[in-house]
Amino acid sequence: MKENNNLFQKELVNEALKQSFIKLNPSKMFRNPVMFMVWVGTIVMAGVCVWIALGEENQGSLIYNLVVTAVLFVTLLFANFAEAIAEARGKAQADSLRKTREETPAKMVKSEMLNVKSLFALEPSDIVLTTSNSLKKGDVFLCEPGDIIPSDGEIIEGLATIDESAITGESAPVIRESGGDKSSVTGGTKVLSDRIKVKVTTEPGESFLDKMIALVEGASRQKTPNEIALTILLAGFTLVFIIVTVTLKPFGDYAHTPITIAAFISLFVCLIPTTIGGLLSAIGIAGMDRALRANVITKSGKAVETAGDVDVLLLDKTGTITIGNRKATHFHLADGIDEKDFTKAVVLSSMADETPEGKSIIELAGVDPSIYEIKNSEFIKFTAETRSSGVNFDNVRVRKGASDAIRNLVEKAGNSFPKETEAAVKTISSNGGTPLVVSENEKVLGVVELQDIIKPGIQERFERLRKMGIKTVMVTGDNPLTAKYIAEKAGVDDFIAEAKPEDKMNYIKKEQSEGRLVAMMGDGTNDAPALAQADVGVAMNSGTQAAKEAGNMVDLDNDPTKLIEIVEIGKQLLMTRGTLTTFSIANDVAKYFAIVPALFIASIPALQGLNVMNLHSPETAILSAVIFNAIVIPMLIPLALKGVDYKPIGASALLRRNLLIYGLGGVLIPFIGIKIIDLLVSFFF
Repeated sequence: MKENNNLFQKELVNEALKQSFIKLNPSKMFRNPVMFMVWVGTIVMAGVCVWIALGEENQGSLIYNLVVTAVLFVTLLFANFAEAIAEARGKAQADSLRKTREETPAKMVKSEMLNVKSLFALEPSDIVLTTSNSLKKGDVFLCEPGDIIPSDGEIIEGLATIDESAITGESAPVIRESGGDKSSVTGGTKVLSDRIKVKVTTEPGESFLDKMIALVEGASRQKTPNEIALTILLAGFTLVFIIVTVTLKPFGDYAHTPITIAAFISLFVCLIPTTIGGLLSAIGIAGMDRALRANVITKSGKAVETAGDVDVLLLDKTGTITIGNRKATHFHLADGIDEKDFTKAVVLSSMADETPEGKSIIELAGVDPSIYEIKNSEFIKFTAETRSSGVNFDNVRVRKGASDAIRNLVEKAGNSFPKETEAAVKTISSNGGTPLVVSENEKVLGVVELQDIIKPGIQERFERLRKMGIKTVMVTGDNPLTAKYIAEKAGVDDFIAEAKPEDKMNYIKKEQSEGRLVAMMGDGTNDAPALAQADVGVAMNSGTQAAKEAGNMVDLDNDPTKLIEIVEIGKQLLMTRGTLTTFSIANDVAKYFAIVPALFIASIPALQGLNVMNLHSPETAILSAVIFNAIVIPMLIPLALKGVDYKPIGASALLRRNLLIYGLGGVLIPFIGIKIIDLLVSFFF
């Protein structure tokens, strides 16, 4: 999705203006207590105007009351426009996404051929031509170069280059392959090379693209807990000011000061926090929109908001802290082991290893695996539990894995772990590498050294997080020595070495039990439990379906460092809401000084001391306050949509900064604005 930084495009503004009037429906207005009371006030003022037109003489001039009514009406339109422009931006993105959801041809593999023929043995007669809408969960389809992938799924056979620009806006193609954590493909993307066989993972209408469109349009947006709490607070303020306004009537009667209905309603509307009331929904929608423009799909506004309160970040080492795709750089043979025997063992143990590391081992060996003729072979895949992989054939058992896993295997069989191998493991680990020990029939043959590189600039990003008060935790399957070396070099606060799926879960639960909010990113099925447990779980779009369903966000760019950006977006959302709330409430001070002295100054001359703005008359004072109250909403719409600039300077420093800028500014700006408006209005009243 390509970002358009223009907040007020002509098409969006036209749509938002139309929606501003549609949202005047009382059933829609009722959802916002503050603006609903403004709506009620506008209706009452319209009735007052009719009353005056029919002959009432004690409520001021008809023109004055009509102007007050018009300003209140415009206030409603401005508030509705703020929400509508935010929604219109989302709908515009949804329309662009919808274009990619057109009915797509699909080459479905006949069910009777699924377990009979391999990918490259399939013939045209084995394929049924259908459409994307006809595919059901569990169906298998074939994609060739130039084909649009008809539905979400996981590659079960083959490897292909995929163009995901329709979804992510990124023109660079990506590689997706069966096995591992890069097997997921998204409907609407395009195959550029090779053939793949894909198993459908969603029902029609429930694809990732369908869910994206619904979320972007705001149809699935629900108010977040903080937003609900703030709405209740604003409703409380509204109730308090209803009481304040009503009690002015007996004071006015006691002071023999007639107060018009227009004055009561103007005072009430100016004192309640209409600014934040009008912008609250727009701020929430814009938060999800900013996440989307960072190519992150959020399943709810709560996820973005929670990200702003995160205390702990769990980050995978490979691909996040390090560049990833570790490569084999050196073979360390045990004493007395022939190089040819070791080479054969490492090649055979890596034949079924589809990871970049496994492929790099064969590449370093410089041997074509096909030269080794083995019969009755059984390939053992790597698992998080065994932390090893290998092959069994002709009573030969070759294993390759973590040093402690192979040590346990060797010592269990009654053999010793060579001292030179142990020394090599320690040396490799202390240098930040990953040692993989190779054994044959429970006898150690040597060590494969894998090396990775820490991403440039990652230390500065962790320091940025530390200033925010966020603890960073590196998760890795490496041994503690390697993990400690990488952690210290990268500048993370803690690490989990030799991590299994349950280790991540236990760490998250431990932090949560101590009252902290935890975020993590993952892409594999084994990450799903931890993603579901975390307060903010970000799944890679290229990851497995299980991971995407478990998380509450999906990163379309598959960028592991995006978690850091998500936290900043969340903090910016919370800051924007907090600062505009502070500004809105601070505004009331100036409006109070404008209206209350104006109401009683004739009968209580001592109140002249409170007329610090020296406003022209009670009528111009009230009208100036109401006009300022209206125009401040559209003036703050760009800030609500773009968000307040966030700087990682700590919570207390941020509070002081915001109170100074938006608290003090919220008090001073209305004094200046109301005075200028009063000077202009005094020419007419």
